[in-house]
Parts: sequence; structure tokens; C-alpha cells
Amino acid sequence: MLSPKIKRNIYRILPFGFIWLLFSLVYSLLEKGLLGRLNYYPATGNPYNFLNAIAITPFAAFIMGLSIGTLEILYINKWFMQMSFGRKIFYKSVIYLLVICLFLIFVVALANYFELDTGFFSGRLWNFVWAFFFTYTFLSIVFYIAAIILVSLFYAEVSDNVSPGVLQNFFIGKYHKPVEEERIFMFLDMKSSTTIAEHIGHIRYFEMLKEYYSDLSGPIINYSGEIYQYVGDEIVVSWNLKSGLQNSNCINCFFDIKAVIKRQAGKYKDSFGLSPEFKAGFHLGKVTAGEIGVIKKEIIFTGDVLNTTARIQGLCNSYDVDIIISDSLVRRLDLLTGFQVRSLGENVLKGRDEKIELFTITAIEEIQQ
Repeated sequence: MLSPKIKRNIYRILPFGFIWLLFSLVYSLLEKGLLGRLNYYPATGNPYNFLNAIAITPFAAFIMGLSIGTLEILYINKWFMQMSFGRKIFYKSVIYLLVICLFLIFVVALANYFELDTGFFSGRLWNFVWAFFFTYTFLSIVFYIAAIILVSLFYAEVSDNVSPGVLQNFFIGKYHKPVEEERIFMFLDMKSSTTIAEHIGHIRYFEMLKEYYSDLSGPIINYSGEIYQYVGDEIVVSWNLKSGLQNSNCINCFFDIKAVIKRQAGKYKDSFGLSPEFKAGFHLGKVTAGEIGVIKKEIIFTGDVLNTTARIQGLCNSYDVDIIISDSLVRRLDLLTGFQVRSLGENVLKGRDEKIELFTITAIEEIQQ
């Protein structure tokens, strides 16, 4: 079974393949329209067969798109994370275009090597190679490939900025009309954030927040969470019911975040003079999800569960714990091993008439330490 991280990477890579596939189909059809009944390319004299072109070109483009997507998502994107949106797209487009051009040069040189029966570094062979690369046909293909690269990178960057799942839902129209869902929410809030900001200054505090949210991303991805909102120093994470309950993903996410921040404590202390601490509230319930807005569209959740989760999180200081979970969520979780669950008693939350029993959880390994 694939891990959430691998699934996420696959979902991020696949659009590259489909974008290249779509553009190649458009190119093949335009090519057929321009060549008409010709069975050769006028610029080069090479034979042309529409059926071969419509079969081979899209397949090759799909593989090329997946290859570029794999390089982008797994490797190259990490080198440009600190750059602005526009600069990232520009520099990466140049890199990919150069890589593709070098690859094409090698392929054309190899083809001429076998056709001409001459040395690979002979002047005659490379005269044919350069002659091909300075034809209008080749230059037009290069510009077309550059456009595909720009579109695919633009999609990837926008997807990362709004979350891949959100952009996908916009495209398929999942929330174009309001739908009701049952979801789990975690409101995770940094402790003493105002004091920290005053102590280290607001610019340094913002830099720390960037590091902090970056470190939180790994556990959230690994445990199938979806980042719903950043609200200052608070992050709201959501799970659909199945993925959140499976293997207690929502709870394991919290404790993995604790472990990651603990491992990075030295980094934070060296850079900012302190290591951030946090508290979290968990609850589940029904929400209405849908697109909203005219000037700026968003997919939002509305429902009592959000207010309740925020108020549960707000009680962490009162009970002197860093995690509080509602009884409705505890009853649905399988926490027989690895965790110690302790009731905090019943509480009447602001805005609610009925009492709700609250629980806190401690990882067994933390108790043993």
C-alpha cells in the first residue's frame, strides 16, 4: 500500500504528463491541418505519416512530461524554494528547456551517426546536426516546448500555493455546489506567540513561522492531512473521516509534529533563541463545503464543528495539557495501543448548551521517557 507521501507525489507528477499529452495532441492536429495531404515535411523532406504521428508524439510527450514532473517534484523544486514565484518559473523553464535541447541534440547526432556511417565527432556529422537545429521548424518546436514547460510549471506552482487537492477540486467542480461532509479538524496553535514576537521582533518572528510551518508540512503530508487555513500562528488541518481515522492518522500527525519540532529544537534555539511549543484541539462533525467568493474564490467549510474545535483548543492552557480531544472523536478512534487516554471531565463550551466530555492523550513512549 502506497504511503500518503508517495500518493501525494504521484498526484503532483501526473498533471505534468497530462499537460504535455494535451499539448502534443493539439500540435499533432495542427500539424496535420498545415500539411494537409502531404506525406513529407517540406522543410526537411522527412516522411510524414499522420497515424504514426498521432500515436507516437502524444506517447513520447506524456513520458517526457512525467520525466520532467518527477525531476521537478522530487529534486529541482527544492533548489528554488526561497525564490519568488516569477523567478522560480523563469529559471526552472530555462533549465528544462536546455535539458530538452541537449537531449534532442544527442538524439539527432545519434541518428545521423547511424545514417552517415561516420565518426561521432566528425565535422560532416555535426554539420548535419547544426543544420537541423537552425531550421525554422526546429525553432518553432522549441518555442512550443517552452510554452508547455511554462504552463506545466505555472500549474505546479499555483497548485502548491493553494494546495493540490484544492486546485483539483476547483477543476472537477466538486464543491461548485455545497456538499455536506463529515470531517476531522485539528486547530494547532503556537504557545506564547505574542510574547515571542515581542521578544525577537516581528520580522524574526515571521521568519520563525516560515520555518515552523515548513517543519509541520512533513507530518501533515505523511498522515494524509489537508492544510485548510493558516491563521497567524495557528494552522487548521483537516481530514476526511476515512483517512483521519485510519491508523489514527489525525492523532499520529500531532505526535509526529511534536517529534519533528523536538528534533529541530537546536536549529530554532540557534536561530531564534527558543524552540516553539504548541497546543492542539481535535473534534469531528459535519460541515458544509463549497466554493465562495467572486473577486477571490475559496473552498470553505462552515459548521459548528469549527467553532467547537477552536474552543476545545482554547482550553489547553486551563487544563495544562498540549492536546485535547472531544468525546465524539475519541469514541471513533482505535487507541488501544501506543497511547494513554485520560478524561478531563465534562465541560460546557461557550455557545453550546450541552456538556461535552474532553480527553487528553499521551504517547506511551513519552511516559517511558
